Amino acid sequence: MGRLSGKVAIITGGGQGVGQGITQVFAREGAKVLITGRTPDKLEAAVTELKAAGGDAAWIAGTAGVRADAEAAVAKAVELFGGLDILVNNAQTSRPGAMFEDTDDDLFALTINSGLYGTFQHMQAALPAMKKRGGGSIINFGSYEGIHGGVGFAAYAATKEAIRGLSRTAARELGKYKVRVNVICPAALSPIAQQWVKDFPEEAEKVMKLVALGYLGDCAEDIGPAALFLASDDSRYVTGQTINVDGGQMML
Repeated sequence: MGRLSGKVAIITGGGQGVGQGITQVFAREGAKVLITGRTPDKLEAAVTELKAAGGDAAWIAGTAGVRADAEAAVAKAVELFGGLDILVNNAQTSRPGAMFEDTDDDLFALTINSGLYGTFQHMQAALPAMKKRGGGSIINFGSYEGIHGGVGFAAYAATKEAIRGLSRTAARELGKYKVRVNVICPAALSPIAQQWVKDFPEEAEKVMKLVALGYLGDCAEDIGPAALFLASDDSRYVTGQTINVDGGQMML
């Protein structure tokens, strides 16, 4: 049996990148998975691939930062799979490379709404279903760029640090329901990261020199197992923590 057999998971932004990598690992470990995102074609292709590999998966279109979409995702997971045990708040819209002086209100709002509001709304939507199951695991996403203050990441860094603060408070308040809340700060070669490396090669080279293991992680093989640990009962006594899954980029 897989480590997530009998568990139901929602993964936002599950049609590509880190979200898709985590989805693949969760499905392989026996979870029933609902993925969300803004692009139906990507979601459908990801689910088709999961089913071909023997996974139990479905998708629903939705935009992080729209409360009705968060509530619809939870309702669909409960309808299709009977409940909800795991929530992975991976979805995030960002435009890296905008310097602080050039970050306007529209970019700041876009980043905050998709990341912070999306995370907050999905957590609130998921809580009643998790309470009915007697507990659950919520996995949110921070960033190295937030912790150390990345150049060209003003809106993104602010969003990711706000998510970490939200996660710590939620971990304290939701512990009585056996709902755990943790944060992953990944360094992964996602589509957004690939584009950033292409657009800002000099800055990317500086970042790579800080990665002790010398490479940006694979979304499934490097980031997925860390999410699996936090989603499974192996981490039943872990909550309120930030785990840097970044090849030694950030050492605390």
